[in-house]
Amino acid sequence: MTMARPALDPELRELSADMPLIPRLTPEVLTQLRQLPPAPIEPLLEHRQVHRREITVPAKDGAPIPLSVLSPANTDRTTAAPCIYWIHGGGMVMGDRFSQIDIPLEWLHQFGAVVASVDYRLAPEATGTVLVDDCYRGLLWVAEHAAELGIDPARIVVAGASAGGGLTAGVTLMARDLGNPQIAAQMLICPMLDHRNTTTSSRQYSGVPGVWTGEMNAFGWNSVLGDLAEAVVSEYISPALAEDLSGLPTTYIDTGSAEVFRDEATDYATRIWAVGGQAELHVWAGGFHGFDALYPQAHISITSRRTRADWLARLLPLNCVA
Repeated sequence: MTMARPALDPELRELSADMPLIPRLTPEVLTQLRQLPPAPIEPLLEHRQVHRREITVPAKDGAPIPLSVLSPANTDRTTAAPCIYWIHGGGMVMGDRFSQIDIPLEWLHQFGAVVASVDYRLAPEATGTVLVDDCYRGLLWVAEHAAELGIDPARIVVAGASAGGGLTAGVTLMARDLGNPQIAAQMLICPMLDHRNTTTSSRQYSGVPGVWTGEMNAFGWNSVLGDLAEAVVSEYISPALAEDLSGLPTTYIDTGSAEVFRDEATDYATRIWAVGGQAELHVWAGGFHGFDALYPQAHISITSRRTRADWLARLLPLNCVA
């Protein structure tokens, strides 16, 4: 019996009518997808006054982690800037530090923020906590070099979409537990939080075509977990496992009503509220996974992006001077 599902936003349904969809994600399909040329960042920077710096940070095992730092050019360096530490999406198996970079670049323009985007290693080549550890090491480097980068260390926001949203949650839990670095806020955009893949929304979007289906989600998680036994899966890998969500920085979560991650995102916000934490949750009616990145021109996408920016404007007042 086919499960009932929320209807798509009419404009998104029309825009996505001819969108090619991957029927299934397999090792062979993943290899083909990785061979596609990545979207270049240069056109996004062409009409912006941006200073770009490329560095590498040593991972826990010594492997180099690429990190791009994008700063507003000609900035008054007497005023320390907020920082957006960006973690890209791609199901933990694909993508790079420039994936979805147009999202934080909007905040660079609006708030004078420095954007640091990390190129963590991908599954299945990297498994277990390697991905979240890479992201954490990059964040530590940014915080430790805040003065050099012109960043206010009290205004570092960790943000990410999809897999990057899940890794954002894992990094934030790790920073809380280790006591360093200080994170002002976390932004989880359609986050990939729960390896169990058993929610109602994950079942609703299994066995049907989609941008990211329950089957694709299982492939991504299996790639990350490898041979790990269920009993030893860390909450830093799968943040929905965390028993204690207290002590987290203020949190923004958004998702669509018509996507796999709807219920785990909603549950994460609910559990933050349950321990007295601050979370803002938006479930965009008729939004499918990644709708605002795929179709930024749609009205629902414009509204969702503006709502995130409004939240950041309240969080990062422009007159805050270090």
